[in-house]
Amino acid sequence: MKQKEHLPLFGVGPVYVYTIAIITLVAFLCRNLSVFEAGKLIRIKSLPIILGSILIMIGAVMWIMAVIVSKVDDNIKKNHLVTTGIYAWVRNPIYSACMFACTGFILIIGNVFFFVLPFVYWLFMTVLMKHTEEKWLRDLYGQEYEDYCKRVNRCIPWKRN
Repeated sequence: MKQKEHLPLFGVGPVYVYTIAIITLVAFLCRNLSVFEAGKLIRIKSLPIILGSILIMIGAVMWIMAVIVSKVDDNIKKNHLVTTGIYAWVRNPIYSACMFACTGFILIIGNVFFFVLPFVYWLFMTVLMKHTEEKWLRDLYGQEYEDYCKRVNRCIPWKRN
């Protein structure tokens, strides 16, 4: 990537977001099939609903902080590496927000057979980011991005300081 260019505004985001949203929707639609009957949580229905709702809210807040508060589109167009705000806590807050929201919906579905999906979402995000956007960012920002990666986690909000 040439120094004057900037990252694509959407990157591989739509591939990730649409894929995990479709998988989550399929899980929702399949939740009452007899093949999944044994995985239904019957005795502890409220706990997954509460945890799922919290994760959906966290996802919504992360998305708002990344897109609206941090003005990520403007920074991409200006070729600025955003490392403040929510980006000081997680390198991919938009994708993480979608992962948290879809995980929340999976918990609300309340079937243990689908509880593997958040791990699939995390793995898919990790592989996708390593092989696309992280390479682009390393080419564009070099050591500045390397240092940022050492401080901030890829998927789960967490400071490594």
